[in-house]
Amino acid sequence: MSARTARLLLALGAFVAGLVLFSAVIFLVTGRSPSPITMPSAVGGPFNLVDQNAKPITDADFKGRPFLVFFGFTHCPDVCPTTLFEVSEIFRSLGPNNKNVGAMFVTVDPERDTPAVLKDYLASFDPRIVGATGDAAAIAAAVKSFRVYAKKVPTDGGGYTMDHTAIVYLMGKDGRFVAPFNMKRRPEEAAADLKRYF
Repeated sequence: MSARTARLLLALGAFVAGLVLFSAVIFLVTGRSPSPITMPSAVGGPFNLVDQNAKPITDADFKGRPFLVFFGFTHCPDVCPTTLFEVSEIFRSLGPNNKNVGAMFVTVDPERDTPAVLKDYLASFDPRIVGATGDAAAIAAAVKSFRVYAKKVPTDGGGYTMDHTAIVYLMGKDGRFVAPFNMKRRPEEAAADLKRYF
């Protein structure tokens, strides 16, 4: 191999490495890839849960409109109520009668979060946010399909709290994962972004 060829290969390798690094930085900062994802998503999928009215709820109930999915629990001290308030503000910006979007709050604590507990908890937020619970196996399946981290952590006094992923997932009208939804902006900006998926 000539010195010129070696230099060309070295330059090409450096360019490719730089391109990969640039793409990784964009993804980490924005939560989105620099170009549309064309391969099937590995996040989300069919689920069979129970809503806050103790009625069965599946992924089919959300088909035909974009929806947001957030995993949490009703004993959460700050992140969960803050996120649900932010989702409520986004929906308020869309208008109270806008049925083109939905949201689902899936508990990672089915032991305590019964339908009745979820119903009482969600009464403080936009009615378009649906609560979802189920038995341990159904919740574990949903947690796995959305690639969520959830772990019971013992606390003093014999109680426990839950560590969990705090991402809001944007799902398209076809029920497939689009991207993590950016909540760190004004509700009007987030609402305008959601409208693109109607």
